[in-house]
Amino acid sequence: MKYLVTGAAGFIGNFVAEKLCEQGHTVVGIDNLNDYYDPNLKLARLERITHFDNFTFIKIDIADRDGIAKLFADEKFERVIHLAAQAGVRYSIENPMAYIDSNLVGMATILEGCRHNKVQHLVYASSSSVYGMNEKMPFSTEDAVDHPVSLYAATKKSNELMAHSYSHLYDLPTTGLRFFTVYGPWGRPDMAPFLFTDAILNDREIKVFNHGKMKRDFTYIDDIVEGIIRIQDVVPQRNAENPNTSPSSSKAPYKVFNIGNNEPIALMTFIEAIEKASGKEAKKNFLPMQPGDVPATFADIDSLKEEVGFKPDTKIEYGMQQFVDWYIAYNSMASIR
Repeated sequence: MKYLVTGAAGFIGNFVAEKLCEQGHTVVGIDNLNDYYDPNLKLARLERITHFDNFTFIKIDIADRDGIAKLFADEKFERVIHLAAQAGVRYSIENPMAYIDSNLVGMATILEGCRHNKVQHLVYASSSSVYGMNEKMPFSTEDAVDHPVSLYAATKKSNELMAHSYSHLYDLPTTGLRFFTVYGPWGRPDMAPFLFTDAILNDREIKVFNHGKMKRDFTYIDDIVEGIIRIQDVVPQRNAENPNTSPSSSKAPYKVFNIGNNEPIALMTFIEAIEKASGKEAKKNFLPMQPGDVPATFADIDSLKEEVGFKPDTKIEYGMQQFVDWYIAYNSMASIR
């Protein structure tokens, strides 16, 4: 089968492209290689998968309407896994237009490409951030998500609405996946696992927001990839009997799922896991909550388990040991390049 994977130089996209190549599929990966964080990390990720004969990389911005339209017309993809986006809750406060261009215009170009080229299934990245001010735990795809606390979250909710309209109007099967705090080797430098590990190993203090009174449903990269690979084979069907009362399904060929570990981890427990993995104690600077942040996330994954028979279950101690080991090895290699 022929796939388009957007964000192929990004954290999740890189692992998904690798898995599809290992399964023997033909994969075209695209990325604009922007400088939101060090492009060298993105290039190093690409080096992991360019040896596959069934992988092709094309540098392009998903907001390039003409370029994306031509790509779809030329390549005739059967399925699309759309993971490219401007990421980060905090950066959306500083640079909102980057999110409009990538997450809204970019989503529209991908939807148009799928529509005009009869793509069989579009799987796209949403985010746990859509739950915003929701205080009911665990977060369920049956919950209303109408009160985002960041523009990033608003764009991800908008992606779900855009997908539903295309599913309804053009019979395009779409599946949105709300990822919960993805971490692991090759992870993003702007996220807590990388920031904390980097600071601890280099004897700098870490910023502990909300005075440590936070919880996150940390989800290991291998579990995220397994969920994506399984769900892309479950193509939503139009269902005239659907009462349209659930936010996560519809009469249209449309679905939304959470992918999380179903086990919120206290921030201080997370820090302890890094300390153990690195063999060093963190210097902690306790600070108030940041704008756009939420005190806790917790994924209800019952519908995912029912649909694909899979539940993420990697323990934070194992996952952070894998991350710290990778971080040390990666930076050792970088220092001699």
